[in-house]
Formats: sequence, structure tokens, C-alpha cells
Amino acid sequence: MRLFVRDLQSEILKSSRRFGAVVLSGPRRAGKTFLLRHAFPRASYHLLEDPDILARVKADPRGWLESVNTPAIVDEIQNAPELFSYIRTRIDEDRRKGRWLLTGSQDFSLMAGVSESMAGRAAVFHLAPLSFREVGSWSLLRGGFPEVVLRPRSANVWFASYLQTYLERDVRALKAIRDLSAFRRFLSLLASRHGQILNRSDLAAPLGISVPTVSEWLGVLETTGQILLIPPYFENFGKRLIKSPKLYWMDSGLVCHLLGIETERQLERSPFLGPVFEGFIASEILKNQANQGRRRELYFFRDEQGLEIDFLAPGPRGSVRLIEAKWAKTVRPAMAEPLRKLVRAMKGRSVESLVVHRAPRSGPKLSILAPGVKALSVEDFLGRFPGKL
Repeated sequence: MRLFVRDLQSEILKSSRRFGAVVLSGPRRAGKTFLLRHAFPRASYHLLEDPDILARVKADPRGWLESVNTPAIVDEIQNAPELFSYIRTRIDEDRRKGRWLLTGSQDFSLMAGVSESMAGRAAVFHLAPLSFREVGSWSLLRGGFPEVVLRPRSANVWFASYLQTYLERDVRALKAIRDLSAFRRFLSLLASRHGQILNRSDLAAPLGISVPTVSEWLGVLETTGQILLIPPYFENFGKRLIKSPKLYWMDSGLVCHLLGIETERQLERSPFLGPVFEGFIASEILKNQANQGRRRELYFFRDEQGLEIDFLAPGPRGSVRLIEAKWAKTVRPAMAEPLRKLVRAMKGRSVESLVVHRAPRSGPKLSILAPGVKALSVEDFLGRFPGKL
């Protein structure tokens, strides 16, 4: 079986030499356990979804921890948040580094425990599904979950099982959602809004639920790493701006499944092709940032006059990268005009403007599309610029 070495592994290994604990969050089946077991082959392993282990932890957390050989991987620790305070005590008593390797699939509950008990004692990372750099190729239909990448022919069955398991585990654990069938319809409706400005009322009305319920359910999806809410850029440059975030699913394969898109031919004909590609680019940028141990930071721009830029990524010393994502293989100067308009409004800022597109079979992969605007293939953008994304 093919082994994917995760870009985040080097950052985790470095941090394990500096901190008493490493905390790794991310969606289910993104590869958190595999990463830690591969990076720390001598560590003992403990899954807190095993009923027997969890019962022992709940009955006697201190006694259970004392029985654990370190370094130790404690998987899905959000199921026993009371362990955080006991682990903190053990870190304070024994200053050896990298003894506790903790994972969780629910960012909110996991980070609450880290903030309350582990501040200054733990390095915190987020692992997303596989990136282009880790796989060496990309497919909107396949996405980045490791098991789908390894067995693409079983993708539809895998995604269906993943959604069912996700509903049964994470949704029930986070919220007392009584009508799971309504939540499942919510997922499909949300997939149809992929790449759009978030409108909670528009989501509530078709399902007959309240806007606060929509907000709760969106929180579940964001907490478990399933969706991205990309905020609008906060500087107005003299313009009136849209204030709501833009919604994308983290994994292009999962959103294609929810939309009923099963083949490349269906995808090519789908009205969702452009938004799915945009979401893929957004996800890859955020994966690269997270894999370098950096804060995830990505925005979009839209003003009330209709000027829109897909993505803005702040850089060092106040610089900004503007990115337009185009599924086309043929790029034209007109595609650069929105970028040039915004650059003119960003007086004096250091700006790099890119149109990212599919690579043609022949011809240059990098070209000057218009003054100050480069056209770059997906492969070159994601492969050449990882440190700048």
C-alpha cells in the first residue's frame, strides 16, 4: 500500500522536542492516527472510543494515566476531556518533552480543553485531508481523504459510509439533534450552496427550521472540519463591502458526492464545476498554511458594486496575494481585469496577482496575462509556491 508522508510531520516532530504534549485536530479519517503512529513508532496507543478503555478512564482517570507507558498516543481525547487536567499535572511533574500525543476530531471541544488546561504546555496542529503536494496529483471527484485516494473505485461507498458514521458519532456527540434525517437534508442543501455567500435564512426556509438552528448546525460542521467559512477581506479601500462569509466544503470529493456527481463527465457538465474548483483551491491554500504550522488565513473580496476576487492571502510586511481560480485551460486578459481594478484601489500596497487555471497540454504553464497579473497552472501554483500560500 502506498505510504503518504504528511507535510505536517516535520513540524510535529520539531514541536515534540519543545513541548510536553502535541495536540492534533482535524476531520475524521484525515489520517491523524496514522501520522502520529508513523512519526512515533515506539509510542503506546490508546483509543478513547474503545468502550472498555473509556469506561476505565471515566472511573479512574488518574489511575488509568499512571498505567500508560509514555510516549503515548491518546486518540479522540475529546471523549474524555477530564484527562486534560491530569495530563497537565503529569507534564508539570515530569518536564520531559513529547510524552503526550493527543488527537481529536472536534476542534471546539478539543481546543476548549487545551485552552483551559494545557496553555503553554502543548503545541497545537490541524491536519486536513491530503494535499496536492502530499499526493502529487489532484482530482476534484476524489478529493483528499487518504482511503479514497488509495481506492478511488470505492469512493461512492466510502463517502456514503463516512456520512453515516459522521452523523452517528460527531453530530450526536456535539448536539442533541433529534431529527438526523433533517440534518442529512441540510448537508445536501448546504452542498448546493458551495461557493456562495452564506445566507442562513435561505438555508432555514426550505427545511422548515429556525435560523438559530442553522447557525448551530453550521457550527457542528465547522467544528468537525467539514466546511470552510471564508470571511470577507476587512479593509474597504474606500468601498462598501459584503460582510457575510463565503461557504465551501473542505473536501471536493465529499461535496461532489453530496451533489450526486459521480463521474468526470457529470462534473464537466455540472453548474457546480466552477465553485467546486474554487473550493479546491481554497482548501489547498489553507492546507499548506496549516501544514507549515502557520495560522490559517484566507479571505475573499466583494463590494456592493460587484467587484469580486476569489481569494486574498495576506503575506509578510503587509503584502497581499490576489487569486482568481478558473477551471478553463484557456486564459484571457479579461480574466485579469477584476484583479487590476482592486490593485488600483490598494494604493501603495505590495500585491501579487494570479489567475490559477488548469494546465493546457502544451504551451507555457506560467505567463503574463496582463500588466501585473500572472497566469499559473494549478500544478505550478500548488507545487512552486507552498511557502507563500
